[in-house]
Parts: sequence; structure tokens; C-alpha cells
Amino acid sequence: MSNHPRAFKVLSRSDVGLVRDGNEDSALISSRLIAVADGMGGHAGGEVASRIAITALKSLSEILNDATLDTESREDLLMNISFSIDDKIANEVKLEPKLTGMGTTLTALHLGEKTVELLHIGDSRCYLWKENKLVQLSVDHTVMQELIDQGRITAEEALTHPQRSLLTQALMGDSGIDPVLVVFSADIGDRFLVCSDGLNGVLSDYEITEVIKKYGEKEEDLLDALIDETKKKGAPDNITILWAQIVDEDPKNDIELIGAAL
Repeated sequence: MSNHPRAFKVLSRSDVGLVRDGNEDSALISSRLIAVADGMGGHAGGEVASRIAITALKSLSEILNDATLDTESREDLLMNISFSIDDKIANEVKLEPKLTGMGTTLTALHLGEKTVELLHIGDSRCYLWKENKLVQLSVDHTVMQELIDQGRITAEEALTHPQRSLLTQALMGDSGIDPVLVVFSADIGDRFLVCSDGLNGVLSDYEITEVIKKYGEKEEDLLDALIDETKKKGAPDNITILWAQIVDEDPKNDIELIGAAL
């Protein structure tokens, strides 16, 4: 490790929302690795799938933080965990056929010496908050995003489109995944918002930005404010939010699981 310790200082909330009976979101919080997995599928399949993803990531976290591991190996491990999760989901469906069709998104952020590594499958999001601006780092694996990229609809139109929740990629045990790992430079003080689409599917980036600006100095109130704002608009899905700041501290070996992963 470098002489400059860095760690994530993380605040988290996971809320069922106003419509769903249970929480199918899972999340992992630690001082070097954070992640959100948004499960889908009937018969409690969603919570099983998201739990499989987060548990697999938890088992990898100690290896990822091994100081002797070179950057390339760490990136390979992060990328390959998605295929391992996909296999585990396939095996679970074989054991429990009623779980057929279950799946999960996975958006994970690992803190390196000078960078962050973002692993992303699905439509849970990772944003950077810096200089009072919210910048989306992840790219949604959705039909809507493809239509936006083609210039056929706008981001605003996508928010209310009837097919807005159709994914082009998810961890469903069918090996049809093409995970994305992107490396970004990151500085002390940078903040990251990682969330399930229960947040960004209801609030626009502009609305999220306004809440962060209002509560940025009172961070302990920020996540409650984001959830309250989502509930004012109906909160049809589970809402999971991680707010992580890079701080000048030694990382701890602590891992907390939230949501369905508990």
C-alpha cells in the first residue's frame, strides 16, 4: 500500500418503499468496497439472487485488499466475480426450480491507491459528487439507455416510459453477461452515490442534485431526505442508497451487509 491511507466513510439506507412487501435489494459496506444489488424475480427469488451476489463479493473483499496483489490481478478478480455469481445463481435455480427467472443487478465500487474500480451489471447506479455536480459513472444496461444512445428518446422521457425497467443485462444464471469494469481517478474528499433504481427511477438527476445541495453539509440527514423525496412520488420499489466519501484514514477490516443480504 502507499504511504497515504485512503478509506470509504459510508452512510447507508435501505427502505422497502411504499408498494413492495419485502426488500429484494442487498448491499455491502466496507472501507474499501461498497456495492448494491437489486434483485428481481417472484417467489422471493429477487432477494435470493441479490444475497448471492453480495455474499460472493464479501468473500472476495479480503483478497482484493491484499497489499501484495497487483492492479491487473485485482481488476481480473473483480471482473470474474460476476461470472462466479452467475454460476451460483444457475446452481440455486437447479436446486430450487421455483426460483427460475430470478436475477440481480450489481454495482460495486472498490477503492484503490489512487483510483476507484467500478464493476457494473444492470441498472443500479454509481454517481460521483464533486464540485457541487452529480456525474453518473455507470451506464445503465437497459433498453431505455440504448434508445437514449440512439437519440430516439430523451432521458426525461425515459423516466416515465412504460418499458423503463427492461434490462439488457443482469445476473440471471444464463451466462449471457458482459460485465463492465471501469477505472476512474479519485481524490480524498470525493463522494460517491451508489443506489438501486428505486431512487433514480423516481427522482431525476436534477432532483437528486437539489437534495444533495440542500443536505450536503448535514450528511446524516441526506439519505433520509432522498428517501422522503422518493416516497412523496410514490416509491414503487425498494430504495437502497450508499453515500461514500474518500477520507484520509487507514481502512478497517469491517464489512456490513444490509437489506436482503442480512
